[in-house]
Amino acid sequence: MDSRDAVQRARQEGKDLVEVAPNAKPPVCRIIDYGKFLYEEKKKAAEAKKKQVTVQVKEIKFRPGTDDHDYQYRMERARGWIADGDKVRATIAFRGREMTHRELGANLLAKLRDDLVDIADVEVTPKMEGYQMFVIFVPKKQQVATKQPAKKE
Repeated sequence: MDSRDAVQRARQEGKDLVEVAPNAKPPVCRIIDYGKFLYEEKKKAAEAKKKQVTVQVKEIKFRPGTDDHDYQYRMERARGWIADGDKVRATIAFRGREMTHRELGANLLAKLRDDLVDIADVEVTPKMEGYQMFVIFVPKKQQVATKQPAKKE
């Protein structure tokens, strides 16, 4: 239908001519109430936002001399977060002369990587940033698909 005819017909019906699909060839328009159209679009956007999954980056901190029990506790916490679908950033903070023994931090992060290899992949390999060494773990692909969207109460 010609655009002038469509506009005239929309005015006769007391409605608006709304372009629904501008990228289509030819562009698709409908004769509808524009206010109602905006309301429905807003509702669709809100519904899509509700179903969206948000991934958080949780952080666990270590020191080069972290004890075995503390390491186990933090590793289990990281395991739980990864199982929930969140990313985990493991950080080792060095102070003073500890900077000369960076290999202790690298060994600790390697041990953590080996302990989490069954549920997580390494997104960022061990990297120094100032006085901190960090690595970022992400859940393996098959586990991300099973995470449910967060519910608001």
